[in-house]
Amino acid sequence: MSSIKKLAGQTLWYGVPTIASRFLGYLMNMALPFFVAIPEKTADLVQVYTIIPFLNVLYAYGLETAYFRFSQTHDKQKLYNTLSLSLFFSSILFTILLLLCKDSLVGATDLNQHPDYILWMIAIIAVDNLNTLPFAKLRQENRPKRYAFARVAGIVLNVSVVILFLGVIPKILESNPTSFLSNIYNKDIGLGYYLLGNLCGSLFTLAVLSKEIRQIKIRFDFTLWKEVMRYSAPLIIVGLGGMVNDVLSRLIYRHVVDLPQQQADYELGIFANIFRIALLITIMIQAFRMAAEPFFFNKSKDENAQRTYARVMKFFVIACCFMFLFIGLFLDAFRWIFITFANKRWAEGLEVVPLLALGNIFLGIYYNLSVWYKLTNKNMYGAYITICGAAITIVLNIVLIPIWHYTGAAVATFCCYLFMMVSSYLLGQKYYPIPYAVKKLISYITLVVLIYFAHFGLVKLVPNNYLYSLGTGFVLFAFFTWFVSKIEAKELAKMPVIGKYFNR
Repeated sequence: MSSIKKLAGQTLWYGVPTIASRFLGYLMNMALPFFVAIPEKTADLVQVYTIIPFLNVLYAYGLETAYFRFSQTHDKQKLYNTLSLSLFFSSILFTILLLLCKDSLVGATDLNQHPDYILWMIAIIAVDNLNTLPFAKLRQENRPKRYAFARVAGIVLNVSVVILFLGVIPKILESNPTSFLSNIYNKDIGLGYYLLGNLCGSLFTLAVLSKEIRQIKIRFDFTLWKEVMRYSAPLIIVGLGGMVNDVLSRLIYRHVVDLPQQQADYELGIFANIFRIALLITIMIQAFRMAAEPFFFNKSKDENAQRTYARVMKFFVIACCFMFLFIGLFLDAFRWIFITFANKRWAEGLEVVPLLALGNIFLGIYYNLSVWYKLTNKNMYGAYITICGAAITIVLNIVLIPIWHYTGAAVATFCCYLFMMVSSYLLGQKYYPIPYAVKKLISYITLVVLIYFAHFGLVKLVPNNYLYSLGTGFVLFAFFTWFVSKIEAKELAKMPVIGKYFNR
C-alpha cells in the first residue's frame, strides 16, 4: 500500500496544479456563453480548438511517453538532449509546412471569415510543443513545485488576457470610447482574443521553463534517436486515433448534419458547450495521468507491480464514479446558471452530458489499462485498438449525426470508448495479466448509473424545482459515499490524509 500512498502523493502534487490550470482554462471556456449571446458565433473558435489536438500529436510524435520509458534504461541527459533537439527541429519543419498550407487549411476548416485564427493556432502549437520535454523532465525528476508554478502561471496569464479583452476593456470603452484602451483593443478580433490569450500564456510558460531549456546540450545521439523512434512511432497512431475519437464529432458536425449553415453552427456551439461540462471528468483523468505514467514505469520492475496496478485502477474508478455523480446529480445547477446569467439557449442538450461523462470514464479506464502495451513494448496493439476505435467513431458520427444530431455524436463517443476499454482489457490480460477487481468495478459503475436514473425519475416527479433537484442529488451522493466507505473501509484506512478517519 506504500506504493499507492506514493502515487496518491504524486497525484496530489502534480494533480492539483494540473487541475487548477485546466480548471481555470475550463472556466474560461465555460465563460463563452457569458461573453457571447448566441451559440453559433462560437462555431469557428470550436473548429480551431478541435484542430489543435490533432496537430499537437504530430508535433510531439510520442516523445513525452518515450522520455519516461527510456529514462529507465538510458543516460537521462543524453536522452533529454537528443529528444529536445529532435523536437526543436521538427517543430520548425512542421511550422513552415503549416504556414505554406495556410490557405488550404482556411478553406478546409471553413474559417474564411477568420483566416487569422489559423496563424495564431500554428503559433500556439509550435510554442506549446517546445514546452513538452521540459515539463516531462520536471515530472521525471519529481520537481512538482516548479512544475506547478509553470503550469498555473501560464494559464493565469491566458485567462487574464481573455477576461481583459473580452470582458473588462469592452465595458470600459462602452462608457468611455475615447479611453487610451481603444489603442490596444480591436473589436474585429472578437473571440480571437481567446487564441491570443492562449499564445501569451504559452510564451510565458516557455519563459518560465527557460532554465530547463538552457540545460539542453547540442549533442545528438542518432542511434538512441532511432531506437526511440521505433518505440514512439506507434504512439503517433495512438495519439491521432485518440484525437479522432475525441474531437471528430465537433470537427465534421457542420459538414454532416443536414441543416442550414446558421442552424448547424448553432447546434455545434451547443454541443461544444455540453461537451465542456463532461470534460470535468477528463480534467481529473489528465491530472491522474501526470503522476501515473512515470509511476507505472518506475514500478514495473517491482515484484508486486501487477497487484499495485490493480489497486490503482480500483481507486481510479471510484474517483471517476464520484465525478460522474457530481455532474449527473447536479446538472440542474449548470442549467440554472446558464438560464439565469447567460441565455437559456445555452442550457439545451444538457441531458446528453451524462452519456458523454460515462464515455469519458471508459476513456480514463482505457488510459489506465494501456500500461500493459507500454511496459511490454507492444505499442502497435495500442495503435490497432485506437484505429478500430477511430473507425467506429467515424462511421457512427456519419450515420448518427444526421439522425440524432449532437445526441448521435454523444452515442458515437460512448460506443468508441466502450470498445477501446473492453478490447484493451482483453488483450492486456493475455500479454500482461493484472488482477483487476473486475466484478467490483463493474458494480460501482452500474450503481452510479442507477443512482443517476433514480435521481432523473425523482426530478420528473417535481419538475422545475431546482432546490428539490439539488436536495435529492445531495442525498444520493451521500448514499454512494457511505456505500463506498463501508465496502472499502480497510483499503481507505491505509490511504494518506483520509486514512485516519477509517482507523477508529
